[in-house]
Amino acid sequence: MRRHAKRISLALAAALALAACSSDREPQLMNLRNPSDGPDEFLVIPNKPLEMPEDIAALPTPTPGGSNLAGPTPQADMFAALGGNASAAAGGSGGLLAYAGRFGTAGNIRAELAVADLEFRRANNGRLLERLFNVPVYFDAYAPFALDQRAETERFRRVGVRTPAAPPTFAVAQ
Repeated sequence: MRRHAKRISLALAAALALAACSSDREPQLMNLRNPSDGPDEFLVIPNKPLEMPEDIAALPTPTPGGSNLAGPTPQADMFAALGGNASAAAGGSGGLLAYAGRFGTAGNIRAELAVADLEFRRANNGRLLERLFNVPVYFDAYAPFALDQRAETERFRRVGVRTPAAPPTFAVAQ
């Protein structure tokens, strides 16, 4: 009986040691898995409803690869939902981009950040049992980079920025 217990504990120790070994795969801090092999409902953008034009003869000639009236226009729909003017914003982002890049921009910033984030995730992939039992470590790993909303609101208020949407702070009587 003791012999079997020793073998079982040895097998368990070997399994834990192998689980602790690093792999070349990209670390997943959220440990999310899709249990089904079904379709992804977020990949489908619904079309607009079809409408009958008043004058069929006035319709433009179809162009291969062109757009149609029922085709999805997510960017224009976003501007409309936020109360903006999609036609004015279509060519108006140049000024915003120029202002944002006024101190210079790095052309490969996305690649640099992807490499840095991969290194960060490899270093903060969780402890052995967290990896073994697929415990999400995302929020713990990125906690030092989280913004303290109340502290930022107070900082803005101290310098005179109006924060009408933020709830007022109340002094707690002790």
